[in-house]
Amino acid sequence: MNRQVLLFLSLLSLDSVFGQVSYSIPEEMAKGSLVGNIAQDLGLEIKRLISGKAKIYTRNSDQYVELNRERGVLLVKERIDREALCTETALCALHFQIILENPIEFYTVTVQITDINDNAPTFEKSEMKFRISESATIGAKFVLERAVDLDVGNNGLKTYQLKPTDNFALKLHNNADGHKNVEMVLQKPLDREKQEQISLVLTAVDGGEPQMSGTMLIVITVLDVNDNAPVFTQQTYKATVTENSPKGTVVASITASDADQGTNSKIRYSITNTLDNVRKVFQVNEDSGEISLIDHIDFEKFRNFQINLLASDNGGLTDSCKLIVDVQDVNDNKPEINIMSKSNVISEDAKLNTVVTIINIEDLDSGENGNVKCFISENVPFNLKTSTNNFYSLITDSDLDRERDSQYNITVTCSDEGVPSLSSSVTLTLQISDVNDNAPVFERSSYEAYIVENNTPGVSIFTVKARDADWNQNARVSYILEDSSVNGVPVSSYVSVSADSGVIHAVRSVDYEQIKDFQFRVKAQDGGSPPLSSNVTVKILIRDQNDNPPQVLYPVQTGGSVVAEMVPRSADVGYLVTKVVAVDVDSGQNAWLSYKLQKATDRALFEVGLQNGEIRTIRQVTDKDAVKQRLTVIVEDNGQPSRSATVIVNVAVADSFPEVLSEFTDFTQDKEYNDNLTFYLVLALAVVSFLFITCLVVIISVKIYRWRQSRIMCHSNLPVIPYYPPRYSDTLGTGTLQHVYNYEVCRTTDSRKSDCKFGRAGSQNVLIMDPSSTATMQRIQSEKNILDEPDSPLEVRLL
Repeated sequence: MNRQVLLFLSLLSLDSVFGQVSYSIPEEMAKGSLVGNIAQDLGLEIKRLISGKAKIYTRNSDQYVELNRERGVLLVKERIDREALCTETALCALHFQIILENPIEFYTVTVQITDINDNAPTFEKSEMKFRISESATIGAKFVLERAVDLDVGNNGLKTYQLKPTDNFALKLHNNADGHKNVEMVLQKPLDREKQEQISLVLTAVDGGEPQMSGTMLIVITVLDVNDNAPVFTQQTYKATVTENSPKGTVVASITASDADQGTNSKIRYSITNTLDNVRKVFQVNEDSGEISLIDHIDFEKFRNFQINLLASDNGGLTDSCKLIVDVQDVNDNKPEINIMSKSNVISEDAKLNTVVTIINIEDLDSGENGNVKCFISENVPFNLKTSTNNFYSLITDSDLDRERDSQYNITVTCSDEGVPSLSSSVTLTLQISDVNDNAPVFERSSYEAYIVENNTPGVSIFTVKARDADWNQNARVSYILEDSSVNGVPVSSYVSVSADSGVIHAVRSVDYEQIKDFQFRVKAQDGGSPPLSSNVTVKILIRDQNDNPPQVLYPVQTGGSVVAEMVPRSADVGYLVTKVVAVDVDSGQNAWLSYKLQKATDRALFEVGLQNGEIRTIRQVTDKDAVKQRLTVIVEDNGQPSRSATVIVNVAVADSFPEVLSEFTDFTQDKEYNDNLTFYLVLALAVVSFLFITCLVVIISVKIYRWRQSRIMCHSNLPVIPYYPPRYSDTLGTGTLQHVYNYEVCRTTDSRKSDCKFGRAGSQNVLIMDPSSTATMQRIQSEKNILDEPDSPLEVRLL
C-alpha cells in the first residue's frame, strides 16, 4: 500500500492547538486496514489520546475512518468506493477533525482516496441506430454516444475503437471538460442496393492495468437520398437558471435548420448526455427545441450543467451543439452550527481566554449568501473568537463566580449576508463548578445568650449558625470551640459546641454568685481543601436564681451570750428599738427583702418595718409590760419561690441597767448550765464505755495466754524451773492492770454547774536502768495494783 503523509501544525494565540495532517490511501481497502499512525505524526503520546478522550468529528454521519486510541492509529472502518463517494470530482478526499479535551485541542485530518481500475467503460445504451441516406457525402459526420468510466486519471476512458472500418472511420474531439466527443465519419459511399443494413461495434477502452473495455452495437439502415443535414444556429448555447425554479421552467431554446424540403427537412431534437443527472433534470421538446426543467435544481449540488444536444432529420442526417447552463444561487440555506467539542462544566477559577467550546459554521450558499457572522448573547462572561476559517472558539473574557451565577445558557446566533438574511442559533448550557473561595459567614457579628444558674449539665443554651456560599462539600460547615479560659479555667469545662449543628451545650452547672458572664469564640470551618474558616464571639450571660436565703448581719446571734435591746418605759409610740439588717447575695428581685414579725411576747407592743427592718413601738410602754420581750423576725426575699431567715431579738423594757442585769443573768446561767451538763454527761459515758471494753479485751487475752502455758507445762516431762533475770523484782504480785482511776464529780453551790474530773492514774510505771547490767529491768509499782482486788468498785466522789 502506498501511503503518503503530510503534516502541518499551527500554534495559535489561544490555549487550544490546531494542526493538519494528510494521508493518501487507495480505495477499496479492507476493513481494519491501517490509514496512518496519527499519534506519531502529530507528536502526541498515547496516554494523551486516552486522557483527552480523543474522537473523530465529521460533518456528515458517514464515517469511513475510525480512531484506535489505545494504538494511536487511524483504521479503515468501512469499505471506501471512490466513485460512490466522489461522483463529480477527480480529486476525492475525506475531511474530518480529531478533538481532544482537557485542554481542548483539535487537528484537521485529510485522507486522499486514490483511484484503482475497478470500473470498466460503459455505454448507456447497448445499441444505437442510424438511418443514413445512400446519397450521404463522404465526410458526413454522425455523433455517437460517449462511454462513461467512473474511474479517473489513467484508469479513466482513454480511446475508442470502431470495427469494421469498411465504410466509416472514427473521429474523436477533445472538449474543455476533458471528455471526448465521438463521431462516426463516412469514408466510402453507401449503396442501399448492395447493403441495406450495416452493423458496427464501438469499443471504449480505459488506460488502467489490467485494461478494461465496454462495447455498443451500431446499426445503420441505408435510406434513399437526403442531401442536406440539419445545422444549428450556434455550436454553443448559454443560459442561466435560478436554483429552486419550479418544474417546467424553460431554460433555453435551440434552433437548427435543414435545407431539404418535405419530410427530409423535419428536425427532431434530443439530449445525448450519458450522465444521468442531466437527463433527470432537463428535457428537450423534440419538435420545438425548448429545454425545460423536469426536477428541482440545487446550486449546492450542481453549479452548472453541459447539455449535449442532437438535431436529426428524417433522412438520418444530424448536427450537434452544446448548452451551458449556469445555476444562480439564492439564499436558501441557513448557516449550520456544529458543536465540535464542548465542556459542559467549567471551574469558576478558570483563567481568562480559557476555551470552552469549538464551533464550526458552514453555509452551503455562495458569495454574500454564504458569508456568515456569529455572535453570542449579551451579559455573559464569554466571548466568541474566530480561530480559523469557519471555526469559532467560545472563550472566557472575565472572571466567573459560581455563587453569582451557577449556570449560563449561552445562545450562539449565526447570520448570513443574503437578502433576506437567514440565521440559525444554538443554546449551550454551561455549568460552573465550585471551588472553595468563600469562608463560612455567621448570621450575626456576635451572639449573646442567657442561661439560668444551677442549670442541668448538658442542657442546650442556643445555636450559632454560619452559612457558606459555596456548594456541596465546600459548603459543609463544622463548628469548633476555640481554646480560651474563664477565670483560669478552660472554657471547654463550661460549654461545648456540636460540630454539625452548632448547638452550644452547658457542660456543667454555673453559679451566678461566682460568675456573672463569660465569653468565648466559635470557629466555623468548611469542608473544602484547603478549608476556610471564620469565627464569632459568643457572650453567655448568667441569670440569677433565688438559691440563697437572706443572711442576717444584725443583731448578731451568739451561742454563749445574750444581746438585748433596752427600751425605757417612757418610750413613746414609734420609738426605734433596733433595726434588723440583712443581705441577700442574689440579685434583682431575688435580693429584695421584706421584714415581718413572726412571733413576739407582746404583739401589741412592737412592729417591724416591711422594707427597712426597723423595730418600733406601736403603743406607749406601761409598767405592766414584762421586762424581757422576745421577738422573732422573719426576713424574706422576693424570689420565686421565696427564701427566708429568722432572727431572735431580745428586748429589755427597763429604765436602769441593774434591773436588766438581774433579769437576764438567771436566764444566761440556766442556759449555760443546761448546755454544759449535757456535754459532760455524754463525755463521761463515752470514756466509761471505752475503759470497760479495753479491760475486757485485756483480761480475756491474759486468760488465754495462761491456759496455753499450763498445757505446755503439763505435757512436758522436764521439771519447771522458773528463770528470773538478774535483779528482777516483781513487787505486789502478777497483776496485769496497774492503773487505778478516780472519777470525781464536783458541783458548786451557787453556780449550779456540774463538773466531772478525771483523776490521775493510780499507779506509775517507772523503768530504772541499772548501770551494771543492761539486761535487768526493775519494775516499781508505787501504788496498789487494781488487779490485786479485782472486785473493788470505781470511786465516784462529790466535792
